[in-house]
Amino acid sequence: MNVTLSSLANTAIDQMFRGLDGVLEKAAAAAKAKGVEEEVYLNSRLAPDMLPLIRQVRIATELPARALSRVAGADLPNLADDETSFADLRARISRAHAFIKDLSEEAIDAEPDASITFPVGPDREMTLPRRAYVQNFILPNLYFHVTASYLILRHLGVEIGKADFLAVPQP
Repeated sequence: MNVTLSSLANTAIDQMFRGLDGVLEKAAAAAKAKGVEEEVYLNSRLAPDMLPLIRQVRIATELPARALSRVAGADLPNLADDETSFADLRARISRAHAFIKDLSEEAIDAEPDASITFPVGPDREMTLPRRAYVQNFILPNLYFHVTASYLILRHLGVEIGKADFLAVPQP
């Protein structure tokens, strides 16, 4: 069976965005129940040199949307970094997900072995085969930032577990 780049990416993104949305929903409820301002949670991090939760979620949504746009040859999305609440972040997930779903699967799947050049910082670029870009750059970055978000929330005492992260339906 031949697995296309679009099916590989969309399956992973669907699951990770569903899990991220679910843990953010539980975090909002936990903050409210504890009487803690959401801003405290949103600006939390596990280490001093680590990005806070709000940036982890922004990157987890922006990176796959922008990267798959490059693969599809589409205009890059404009996801404003103006969220200030869990509800805002959850809406961002929905917007990024809808944007990704609207990308042409045919364009994403075209020429998986062709090279693509992309930015990896303000003044650096990298070139990879499109297949490697999806499998070895986009998806690992998505997993990293969703995992970091989960771990920050778990560390703050939000009652979430592996099933929440994996977005496994509960019986």
